[in-house]
Amino acid sequence: MRVNYVADGPADGEVVVLSGSIGSNLSMWDPQVEPLTSAGFRVVRYDQRGHGRTPVPSGPCTLADLGGDVVELLDSLGVERAHFVGLSLGGMTGMWLGIHEPARIASLVLCCTSAGLGTPQMWAERARTARTEGMAAIADGSIQRWFTQDWLTANPQLAREYHHMTATTPAEGYAACCAAIGEMDLVDDLLKISAPTLVISGADDPATPPEEHGRLIADAVAGARFEVVEQAAHLGNVEQPQRFSELIIEGLAR
Repeated sequence: MRVNYVADGPADGEVVVLSGSIGSNLSMWDPQVEPLTSAGFRVVRYDQRGHGRTPVPSGPCTLADLGGDVVELLDSLGVERAHFVGLSLGGMTGMWLGIHEPARIASLVLCCTSAGLGTPQMWAERARTARTEGMAAIADGSIQRWFTQDWLTANPQLAREYHHMTATTPAEGYAACCAAIGEMDLVDDLLKISAPTLVISGADDPATPPEEHGRLIADAVAGARFEVVEQAAHLGNVEQPQRFSELIIEGLAR
């Protein structure tokens, strides 16, 4: 799988890979590009399988598939080792890489994510909804998890754009990644992660509540730092871009 990517920043900067949520595309990281490139990093954003401009896979995928896509991307760019910042599904991908490809990961920033989320049945039902009712139905639910009501009220145009982002994601691409999340269970392997790790949660995240998910990861990874950002739901990097960008840069500096 050759993923679609965009690279910004100085060609000789340390590489930071940004990996996004299910139902999103690489533009979800727009708020972080300028702060990271201004800090001297080479920023590589990419679309997960079946999302944005990355091709739709022929069937369900696993975290090993998604992690392998990142390894192939790094190989194609001639990058031996990179920092990795992932949110939600992107964070799950990052944990898989930290466990299985530690030599390729300089540091991890895991945002609004989980090492074990829901049940296979729940994610199979989400995939069924995408296929039978359409991605607009998925977007109606996602937008309520991604952002607080205050943010949605204050940013109606941006809310429409993010709803459209999910609504235009191919249903089969979304369903394929649902399968990856449904079969995921990284909890027992978190202790294998050796990269310097920062875990960031949104205080108001209904999808991966901080104490249930973020703290569990941070407690399991040796030396991990845990931060909770107030007034942020699941796409905290969009809702609180300045604070998330500051924390990400601090995490990479470790």
